[in-house]
Parts: sequence; C-alpha cells; structure tokens
Amino acid sequence: MSKTIAAKRFRARPGRKIDLGDWSTRVSPFYKSKDDYRDLLEAHTTRLSERQTLLYAHDRYALLLIFQAMDAAGKDSVIKHVMSGVNPQGCQVFSFKHPSSEELDHDFLWRTTRSLPERGRIGIFNRSYYEEVLIVRVHDEILRGERLPEEAFDDGGLWKGRFRSIVEFEDHLFRNGTRVLKFFLHVSKEEQRKRFLERLDDPEKTWKFSAADLDERDRWDAYMKAYAECVEATSTKRSPWFIVPADDKQNARLIVSQLIVEALDALDMRFPPISAPERRALAAARRRLVREKGAPRG
Repeated sequence: MSKTIAAKRFRARPGRKIDLGDWSTRVSPFYKSKDDYRDLLEAHTTRLSERQTLLYAHDRYALLLIFQAMDAAGKDSVIKHVMSGVNPQGCQVFSFKHPSSEELDHDFLWRTTRSLPERGRIGIFNRSYYEEVLIVRVHDEILRGERLPEEAFDDGGLWKGRFRSIVEFEDHLFRNGTRVLKFFLHVSKEEQRKRFLERLDDPEKTWKFSAADLDERDRWDAYMKAYAECVEATSTKRSPWFIVPADDKQNARLIVSQLIVEALDALDMRFPPISAPERRALAAARRRLVREKGAPRG
C-alpha cells in the first residue's frame, strides 16, 4: 500500500467547540507532483477495491459515506475519482434535492433511510439528512413548508432535537453494522469565487452554474455558523465528521480516500469459510474441468 497520509488530523473531535475559521481550507500537499498524486490515488483506489470485495463477501457490514459542502467545493469530483475503482454493483450514490410532497409528509429522516446501503455494500450520500439542519436552518421559508406541529418549536429546541435524532439514528446504524463517515469539504469563499468564474468561462461547465448560487453565497456566514454547530453537535466517536481542506481538489481526494481505506481496514472481515463437504464438491468440480481439457467438442 502507498505511504500513509495523516488524514485523521482532520477529524472533528467529539465534545469540542467548532469554529470553522480555525480550520484551514488548504494545507501542504500530500503529493510531490502530478505523477505522485496519480500514484497515490491509484494505490488508494486499488486498496479500496480489494476491501470492497471483502466487504461484500463478508456480508456483515455496510459503509455509508456522507458528503456535505458549499457549492463548488468538489463533492462530485471527489466521489468520481475516489470511487473510480469500486465495482458499481457494490456501490450506490444518492443525491438529495428539495423534498417531494410525499417526503414532506414524513419525518426528516424518512427519505434518506430508504436509501441506506445493504450489508456488504457502500452507500454514498451527496448531500443527506444533514440538509435538514443546514439549508433548512438558513432558509426559514423551507422550514415553514414542512408542516411541523406547533409543539416542535417549543422552547426553541427544534435544532437540538434534530441533532439528537441524528446522533441516535447513527448510533442505531452502528449497532446494526453500518459504519458512517461524514465529510465536510471545507472550501474558502475566495476559492469558490474562482471556481464559479471558471464555470462561467468554460462552455462545458457553464451548465453547472445557477444565479441562485450567488444568492447562497450571500448567506456564507450563516452557512458557516450552521455547519459549525452541526459538526460540533453530531461528530461522535462512532460516526465522525472530517473537515477536509478542499481548496486543493487533488489533496482533498487523497485525504478522503485514505480515510475510507482506514475505515474499511479497521473492520474485522474475512472471506466466508468453506466446509469440508463444500471443499470436496469444489475438488470434484476441479477434476471434472481438468478432464475436459483436450476432450473432443461435440
């Protein structure tokens, strides 16, 4: 395996105050050159592919990867590059937009719960139930449209209640074999500005840009406050948040891929044992196949 990147330093420790201004959006690169970056990422994706095969064969655990970020932070590219070596049959990506009327008739965890990965598989949430304590918190009009009972707002405890529901939900997943890793791709406001301009200037990327993106940018400080309080309240030992510096896309990919590999390496997994009768049957099958060599074909 490639050299180890000290990625755990980006973990948000449970119980500690979070001020995103204290967390860098850019750190010294873990790669020496473009070739070195490609070699490191390839080593990570190869190891990830091997561990995914074992995850599927062992069939006791699932892995849920959650990505949250401001616009243009690079969620899509991280998912694309880091998961490039994974068998598509063992991995599913879900992107959650504005909830439908059916989804609004249920609790805020309902629609994402339906998309949880099965045992033996990796699930990826590109945005997630965390939107309900992020964008919904910044946009009061969305919250008003959720038709919550009046008592949900008693004592101003709505957000604390949702944080508690999320922590308890993720503890439930852990107890049942699903490991949850959460990544906040931490991009600077200046880097976002540059990436927006790149989208506007590149005809192949212009479709990614919306005027609404600038409206959200105007709410930057409100989002940083919401993200900080969210990470602080919901980063736990079992289901940690990682604040990944994302101004350097290549570096972000290496950090995320390292953390995923480490999480899979930490699982006690093995290929299913083969019983004595099964071994005899396999040996007989092998003998039969060997005998077929050189036999005339009808």
